[in-house]
Amino acid sequence: MVTTESTRDTIRQAAAGAHECHRPATDSSLPAARGYTGRQHSYLNRLRRIEGQVRGVQKMVADDRWCPDVVNQLAAVTRATEEVAAALLDDHVRHCVLEAARDSSEAGQALMDEVAATIRQVIRL
Repeated sequence: MVTTESTRDTIRQAAAGAHECHRPATDSSLPAARGYTGRQHSYLNRLRRIEGQVRGVQKMVADDRWCPDVVNQLAAVTRATEEVAAALLDDHVRHCVLEAARDSSEAGQALMDEVAATIRQVIRL
């Protein structure tokens, strides 16, 4: 299943009626309230470490290092980014989807459909 932009908009509109995960209703000047907001600093630190790993792989290639060593480091980078993605998705489900489902089964279902589409896209089904 490929999620188009219009499908995403429909899902977001259905979910917004029950639970506003994207922006508090009281003050539109506030930044968006995301499921990962409480752990944002941790995610940024992890992403900076991954950025350092990528720079290390670039240096390995520039230094003409042995191919299997480079590939192993690339696999480590891939695994690290997958861990961040899985944690972000977990935060989304626990924050946005759960709250939407508590407010409205229709909104919860819409967000679960979005999560399923995201998983399909990531694993390329």
